[in-house]
Amino acid sequence: MRMFEVTACVPSPSRIRTQRELQNTFFTKLVSYENWFREQQRIQKMGGKIIKVKLATGRQGTNTGL
Repeated sequence: MRMFEVTACVPSPSRIRTQRELQNTFFTKLVSYENWFREQQRIQKMGGKIIKVKLATGRQGTNTGL
């Protein structure tokens, strides 16, 4: 099974010192070839940016860490 290792940056709102600020959340996860388009759309709808995509192998849905 073909798997992609996707690294993305997604802004996430958080409350710091009673004012709204955006913090960027970076994450890396494995995405199967069949689910790649759906994951890409999800990241872009959240206002995120895909930083790196690499061909990898592994189990579907396994988080590879930060």
